[in-house]
Amino acid sequence: MVVAMDLSLSLRIIAAVLTMVIQFASGSFVFNVTHKFAGKDKQLSELKSHDTFRHARMLANVDLPLGGDSRADSIGLYFTKIQLGSPPKYYHVQVDTGSDILWVNCAPCSKCPVKTDLGIPLSLYDSKASSTSKKVWCDDDFCSLISQSDTCEPEKKPCSYHVVYGDGSTSDGDFVKDNITLDQVTGNLRTAPLAQEVVFGCGSNQSGQLGQTDSAVDGIMGFGQANTSIISQLAAAGSVKRVFAHCLDNVNGGGIFAVGEVESPVVKTTPLVPNQVHYNVILKAIDVDGDPVDLPPSIASFGGNGGTIIDSGTTLAYLPQNLYNSLLKKITTRQPVKLHMVQETFACFSFTSNTDKAFPVVNLHFEDSLKLTVHPQDYLFSLREDMYCFGWQSGGMTTQDGSDVILLGDLVLSNKLVVYDLDNEVIGWVDHNCSSSIKVKDGSGAAYSLKADNLVQSASSVINGTLVTLLSILISIFYTFTL
Repeated sequence: MVVAMDLSLSLRIIAAVLTMVIQFASGSFVFNVTHKFAGKDKQLSELKSHDTFRHARMLANVDLPLGGDSRADSIGLYFTKIQLGSPPKYYHVQVDTGSDILWVNCAPCSKCPVKTDLGIPLSLYDSKASSTSKKVWCDDDFCSLISQSDTCEPEKKPCSYHVVYGDGSTSDGDFVKDNITLDQVTGNLRTAPLAQEVVFGCGSNQSGQLGQTDSAVDGIMGFGQANTSIISQLAAAGSVKRVFAHCLDNVNGGGIFAVGEVESPVVKTTPLVPNQVHYNVILKAIDVDGDPVDLPPSIASFGGNGGTIIDSGTTLAYLPQNLYNSLLKKITTRQPVKLHMVQETFACFSFTSNTDKAFPVVNLHFEDSLKLTVHPQDYLFSLREDMYCFGWQSGGMTTQDGSDVILLGDLVLSNKLVVYDLDNEVIGWVDHNCSSSIKVKDGSGAAYSLKADNLVQSASSVINGTLVTLLSILISIFYTFTL
């Protein structure tokens, strides 16, 4: 279990505006991405605090078998603006790979947040104001996905949910069925609006941190593996394949978040461990510029629910204590520095030369010979002039059966296109310039290059007499390191 630290040392994060594109294989979501704290000072402690709260949430039990849950103040590094209902209305929701449902705060709600420190308006979804809204009852097929009990006895009732989080916060409400407005891609860099019916949670009661104003949003949009997630619902309707990707550029700004089959760049993959709540993979080895680092036995053999988790909602990278010590020893043997601990959490040092040239790369090797190379610019933070800290953290995380857990967050995933292929149960990545475009396929197999910074919305959905079946959601996502 990760213990929250009260760090007072400041880390100045000069955030760049990012642009992301989401693509489906037979459909495509387009995201314009902005760092949530662009131009603001952040405390170094907030990086760790964000992850500490998130890990409590990730490893907590929930009342429903939804494969993860959602905490609006700590869940992920992104939030986005989507449209729901008829006529469409905008809502700001967190985006998270560890969550399996979309839910938003709904009217009436006496305990939902009414303001936020993020500088965005908050809205309550009102089913009565939408002409396409429908109730979801306990005998609906969707309800059977989230409940193992006979909820329709002794009488028919709405399909409801109740989630309990690691810190005691809760979210309650009923599911509804309504339109989410997408932008259908009609050709290279062109879109037209399209409405797609989905089921999402209508939250009527939030408690604990969910009602706080420091980073409140309207809800959560999950990209988890369960059949209840938005991507799974769209795939079941034949609109998309269950494939999505993200690419974050932590140097130049810009990036891609794609949902669908990416034709280029080509990505090599490793199997996802089956029957896991999160995106677990099997880590086979680690080396520091070719010098092997011993792995804990439970990591190498993947015992119980342990192993390695890929989580875009985590900021840093967390290792078991022994592995953390061995890794830092290998790195500092290659490049000797005098380490000092900042509030017993971050290993920091003074350095006046070019860190990218002086420090070694760290290679993580996964099943099926997939390698993840982490460069010094990724695992080192510039604290201030000539002062750096390691982003590797001693997580001390274990599962309930005592197995060690490695958690790899955006620290090691930056500057890579990461592809989650749920249809084939694999995940993969490749080094990529995240400010550049990607090529995605539509339902006919045709490939299109898309870049969000010059995407044009058109009134027509026909190109050369052919209807392109590529779907797209045009959204704004904000990259965050907050709680």
